[in-house]
Amino acid sequence: MEIRINKEIRDYTESVFFGLSLRQFACALGAVGAAVGCYFGLRNVLGTDITTWIFLFAAAPFAALGFVKYNGMNAEQLAMAWFRSEVFLRNPLSYYKGGAHGD
Repeated sequence: MEIRINKEIRDYTESVFFGLSLRQFACALGAVGAAVGCYFGLRNVLGTDITTWIFLFAAAPFAALGFVKYNGMNAEQLAMAWFRSEVFLRNPLSYYKGGAHGD
């Protein structure tokens, strides 16, 4: 019997359903819900072909939220880091009036 142990304990995620973590499974359910809602809501209005493309684009962000990881941050942490860097730590560029050397 072989037991796998992660080298870094922070990388451990518990599988809940189909090998997905609870976060991934919830986001996958959200993507399915968005796709089904868009399909049945827009199918009679726009037709099947256009509705298919719309529900793909509607479901993609929900699916990505569960699986995106960048520099060890999940999607919410990444969005907050980006927001803080763009809003709170914003350093405006200074432009000189005049020539190339600030004449």
